[in-house]
Amino acid sequence: MTTSLRSTLDFLLYDWLQAESLNARERFADHSRETFDAVLDTCERIAREKYAPFNRTVDTQEPQFDGERVILPQCTHDARQAFADSGMLSAAQDYALGGMQLPYVVESAANSFFGCASISIGSNLLTTGNANAILVYGTPLQQQVFAANEFNGRWAGTMCLSEPQAGSSLSDITTRAEADGADFEVDPLGPRYRLRGNKMWISSGDHELTENIVHLVLAKIPGPDGKLVPGVKGISLFIVPKKLVDTDGHLTGERNDVALAGLNHKLGWRGTTNTLLNFGEGRYPVRGGAGAIGYLVGRPGEGLRCMFHMMNEARIAIGMAATTLGLAGYYASLDYARTRLQGRPVQGSTSAAGSAGKDASQPPVPLIRHADIKRMLLAQKSYCEGALALNLYCARLVDEGRTGEPQAAQDARLLLEVLTPIAKSWPSEFCLEANSLAIQIHGGYGYTRDFPVEQYWRDNRLNMIHEGTHGIQAADLLGRKVVMQGGAGLQLLGRTIGATIAQARKHPELAAWADQLAQALQDVGEATQAAWATGNPTEALANAVPYMQAFGHTVLAWMWLDVACSVLARDATLSIAASAGRMGAARYFYHFELPRIGAWLQVVRQRDLTCAALDEDAF
Repeated sequence: MTTSLRSTLDFLLYDWLQAESLNARERFADHSRETFDAVLDTCERIAREKYAPFNRTVDTQEPQFDGERVILPQCTHDARQAFADSGMLSAAQDYALGGMQLPYVVESAANSFFGCASISIGSNLLTTGNANAILVYGTPLQQQVFAANEFNGRWAGTMCLSEPQAGSSLSDITTRAEADGADFEVDPLGPRYRLRGNKMWISSGDHELTENIVHLVLAKIPGPDGKLVPGVKGISLFIVPKKLVDTDGHLTGERNDVALAGLNHKLGWRGTTNTLLNFGEGRYPVRGGAGAIGYLVGRPGEGLRCMFHMMNEARIAIGMAATTLGLAGYYASLDYARTRLQGRPVQGSTSAAGSAGKDASQPPVPLIRHADIKRMLLAQKSYCEGALALNLYCARLVDEGRTGEPQAAQDARLLLEVLTPIAKSWPSEFCLEANSLAIQIHGGYGYTRDFPVEQYWRDNRLNMIHEGTHGIQAADLLGRKVVMQGGAGLQLLGRTIGATIAQARKHPELAAWADQLAQALQDVGEATQAAWATGNPTEALANAVPYMQAFGHTVLAWMWLDVACSVLARDATLSIAASAGRMGAARYFYHFELPRIGAWLQVVRQRDLTCAALDEDAF
């Protein structure tokens, strides 16, 4: 597994994205190809030694709650410690925070080894995302006390949004935050509140892996009448530590009023604790009463804006998680197809009876000799390696947004806004399909636990719901991202794709694909206008998911065309097997996948109301 992944990462990082060129920038001046490779080597080794051997262990030995504490297998503790010791929690952070000041694209590439090895051992992306949000919106002391201790591995972090009655509808949350005493505003750790409410589906919400857990919690501050403000505008963000701390980051010995009500047992990601948390129910009274103590982050009423910094980061990370699970299934089914002997190839012409002839006296051949097996392998390769390219491209945009020249940085941030729903949702759908194909290649063995592909599918099925469902991402894309700023983001994407098309037309063998992508881009633009022709959101968004599927396929076709340009620049003769494989995957995507967008866009253009208009009783 790691050999194939490493060679793919090396090509995408160095030959395609030119990651070494970032070292000319002041922030990354201490780095070189050698330091990047050392990070990749370290993560590859830890993933191979501490994660991969225990992927099945954490699937079968699920977290247990004994009424006081969560019990996890020892391998989870060991893997989490190895990850923290590697420095990867703060890989992209400033030296002053104990970070390595790595480019985010290198951090993302290095973390892909862990996703491939075992996605559900730990949930380090939440800790990093939590700390990053505090870095952006927290006070200097909040950054020093909470973010720094998450980056150094002492503490872990969570994201507490959903509630049992609200799910994805954050405007309906009912967790309350009330000022804690007359001096609440002068607490050095931030304005101090008491929180009461329940949060559901909180990954890593309780465990004994770290000294403390820092919850970032969305809650509403009641108005003067004691009532909660309706909608999302009343939502604020709070730091709620499991154990209270002082201004030096030391534990005070006080348990905060945060109680684990129970563990959710999911289809996949079974190695990660998933919890229902009760805040302020009085099980752990603190400082004289019930109510979980929390410290306001940012300004009142701006909690969702603050949390979205973490959510967007998590969405890209979920896209990468879906991608790496797809790749893990692809590598497993490729190995199986090469070693499993089954069937005999069709020989000669069709017989008079109409069936192709097979010579039963010949020995069976490996599965990979059959055309339909190659079809399924190519589909997986085109989905998963294409998604990997997309996710690394988005990570490279993060670096450009942080360190590029002003105009380039502004463009990178806008492009990332448009691409984030695709980076999260496209891999979640199509790398899951890749996992399904991996099961198919294994035949009857595929859905037994003797082989890992059924677990990869179960783990990946969660990603279409993680960090905003498919429908939410689609509504965000068509309802906001492509129309914001007068369509500036969509126009920028069009120009960026157009530059790739122009480059591809310099290669005769890519000209037809370039024309095909240009037509797809035009079709997406026309469908976008047609969807909004009446200005009626109900009509425009009725087919937001088919729109996102077509949009995503167009973006992935762009990724493959851009990659193909790099392949030919490096190996014009396609003498290297890996080069031929990448071109084969690109050809598959253009011949088999991109033509699918016509049906998706048809219902968007027509503002088809088949789904939206059907009366609920008709179901």
